[in-house]
Amino acid sequence: MFFLLASCTFDHTPLPDNGYPPDVGRIITTQCSTPGCHTRKSKAAAGGLAMETWADLFAGGNGGAVVIPYRPDQSWLMFYTNTDTARGIVLQPTMPFNRPPLSLHEWQTLYNWIINGAKNNKGEIAFPPVEGRTKIYIANQGCDIITVVDAETRLAMRYIDVGNSPDLEFPHFVKVSPDRKFWYIVHLNSTYIEKFNAHDDSRIGTIPIGTGYWNTMAISGDGRYGYVVDLSDDGHVAILDLQEMKIIANIWGLRWPHGSWCTRDGRTLYVTSQYGNYIYKLDVSNLNFIQSERIVLAPGQSPHNFQGTLDPHEVIMTPDETKYFVTCQASDEVRVFDASTDQLIKVIPVGNYPQEMAVSQRYPYLLVTCLDDPCAQPKCRGSLYVINYETLEIVAVVNQGFYQPHGVAVVDLEGYAVVASRNLDLEGPPPHHASNCGGRNGFIQFVDLNTLTLQPQFKTEVSVDPYAVGVR
Repeated sequence: MFFLLASCTFDHTPLPDNGYPPDVGRIITTQCSTPGCHTRKSKAAAGGLAMETWADLFAGGNGGAVVIPYRPDQSWLMFYTNTDTARGIVLQPTMPFNRPPLSLHEWQTLYNWIINGAKNNKGEIAFPPVEGRTKIYIANQGCDIITVVDAETRLAMRYIDVGNSPDLEFPHFVKVSPDRKFWYIVHLNSTYIEKFNAHDDSRIGTIPIGTGYWNTMAISGDGRYGYVVDLSDDGHVAILDLQEMKIIANIWGLRWPHGSWCTRDGRTLYVTSQYGNYIYKLDVSNLNFIQSERIVLAPGQSPHNFQGTLDPHEVIMTPDETKYFVTCQASDEVRVFDASTDQLIKVIPVGNYPQEMAVSQRYPYLLVTCLDDPCAQPKCRGSLYVINYETLEIVAVVNQGFYQPHGVAVVDLEGYAVVASRNLDLEGPPPHHASNCGGRNGFIQFVDLNTLTLQPQFKTEVSVDPYAVGVR
């Protein structure tokens, strides 16, 4: 009798305060955070993941976050503890390692906990909405999903579903408003854009824009007007009132328009003609009488639309708006123009297939992703060129660790740039995890703007085809 009572008392000894709700903490403490597995002491041999406390869990592992609040379908913890494909993705090796798998009740307990926010024992959620939080938005166009990354920890904190159709709508471009209050998603395959609240990332609604092969979006400095670009042979730009959430005008008759940039005063809109040798300069100060001119990128040439000459992809301005830059994906160049005269200042050769650009306010740097640049390392393809936008000289080339880098953005507050690698083909680095929508996961990496080197300790795997990056 004494032995039975003693055993009973031992079984009900309260678990240490590890921050987990009791039912969840009991599973993790007895099945996951055990000696030799996901403890602080042994995490180096367990994917860099410790699970001793709720805070340890949300510090993530070598591949980034393992639990995404409200999203068991995007939480790798659920994939590795699952043994039934009817419940979702099953990844190997099954956890707990070399031990019996979780019971259905245990697995369902974790699932229910995550779908309700994965809160701690005080009811607090990881990465709660905080005024002024710096966030990175990754448009994963292979999954109709947006990865929201906390800029301080560099961990995925939320996944946001976008689009209204069961078919892929391909979120191609993400744009944060100048006042940091909203972010917008442009889909390749839809007839609307979506507007979100940047404080809590809740969906505000849609703005109908009609049929088009929608690519990029520019916003006026006051945040009032948006310009969404249709990349078609006979393309156009939809002009939106972002406050009233409606289309107010269209600019028709553009050939293959793609990249876009609006001046802070909202008077001038630049749009590249992707299969040609020129860009459009549009006076949008009077929407009843929009004036257009074509700026030829190679002085002395006539404007034409023959694919394979220059093929301007993107356009961006310096913070003081005295110069603008154009990536030419066919000629592997960045061309620099005087904004007051539209005269060519310099041609800067860069790597193969230059795509996206970002500028820093804190450092005098223009960053350019080159999607197809060769790399000496295995499982590596592409580079990031860093150009001093004051001297117009290349100051660094980072060509390690990327694979098909495309989207790029600057996080000035933290002093780094974030680069998204699409990682689409089978020659790229094999993803550590599977996606619930098929395809190969991509990843994001970070370049220190003080040293202009890659930060190797941070490589965050995200969902399929991370194409564009925006920063709040």
